[in-house]
Amino acid sequence: MILEMKVPSPGESITEVEIATWLVEEGDYVEKDQAIAEVDSDKATLELPAEASGTITFKAEEGDAVAVGAVVCLIDTSAAKPEGGAAPKAETKAEAPKVEAPKVETPKADTYATGTASPAAKKILAEKGMQASAVTGTGKDGRVTKEDAVQAVPSMGTPTGANRGSSKSKMSMLRRKVAERLVEVKNTTAMLTTFNEVNMTPIFALRNEYKEAFKAKHSVGLGFMSFFSLAVVRALKMYPAVNSMIDGKEMLTYDFVDISIAVSGPKGLMVPVIRNAENLSFRGIESEVKRLALRARDGQITVDEMTGGTFTITNGGVFGSMLSTPIINPPQSGILGMHNIIERPIAVDGKVEIHPMMYLALSYDHRIIDGKESVGFLVAIKEALENPVELLMNNDIKKALEM
Repeated sequence: MILEMKVPSPGESITEVEIATWLVEEGDYVEKDQAIAEVDSDKATLELPAEASGTITFKAEEGDAVAVGAVVCLIDTSAAKPEGGAAPKAETKAEAPKVEAPKVETPKADTYATGTASPAAKKILAEKGMQASAVTGTGKDGRVTKEDAVQAVPSMGTPTGANRGSSKSKMSMLRRKVAERLVEVKNTTAMLTTFNEVNMTPIFALRNEYKEAFKAKHSVGLGFMSFFSLAVVRALKMYPAVNSMIDGKEMLTYDFVDISIAVSGPKGLMVPVIRNAENLSFRGIESEVKRLALRARDGQITVDEMTGGTFTITNGGVFGSMLSTPIINPPQSGILGMHNIIERPIAVDGKVEIHPMMYLALSYDHRIIDGKESVGFLVAIKEALENPVELLMNNDIKKALEM
């Protein structure tokens, strides 16, 4: 029996996928539920499992865009499983003895054939830093003459003789969709960015004192993301316009906080969502960040896990970024950019002290968020991060960390 395997729907509004990689070879014997391919949609990369056991025949090649519901491969379920798990091999016919054709001597080509420079021309071209192949010869059989070399004009720039090749590779469907969305945001929103800086000394002190006990109890590290997420939750409650988005001619404001976190995956940027962050503790946020980051790294993230979100946090600091203007994740209206932490001298009570400092950036849609709200929102985050015990832990560190 021949089973037609069709592309399942990865999620709502997705009409086609792209065959990113076949994980098996044509003619292989596959087991039911074995991953046979990775497919890219405009939201995520998903594995395609075999619907039955048998030998496989491809109906689409890597890089092909295939409509949802289209046949991508055939599985012959009547095929017997080969011993040792190897794919059945076709019988090979005995090769007929090869008969060598008699060699025919060809006359030697002219020493100064097409593209070859005469000794005088070669010297002139060397002085110009040029190759003979870059000059059209006017001599016999295309020979580059001395006159050709004299007339030749080197290309602009410093001649190095180094390789100047290039190559093209097809962008994945996910990467193409990200590119489209970024251009759309720039063209359809009134995006502005405001900046501030935060003194990370209080958070460093808390982490140094409690991170070992926190990890021992909860099996997850006490990172920066939980502090920033809870600071965002607090600031969004104070400035609900930042937790809003435009819906036609109306402004839709949410009474919950779903934080999208930008993480780097094998197929590019992924933005999984921490649901109802307002109800999570430090442990809850760190556990969810770890879970989502691992799933994104392993290519297991689903469309549902990246759908929604009311506000985004992105951390360019892990790659060494000092300052950036992050682009809004549509249809959201705000995104917070974290950056690297650098020890810098600052003025504290009239004295110069060195502290670990981070620049913060808030990009926002000016159509529904005013400058006063955007600045106030970023200041609220700064205040919470510089006074986390009072503003994020309610003056009870052990209870907040569930120690």
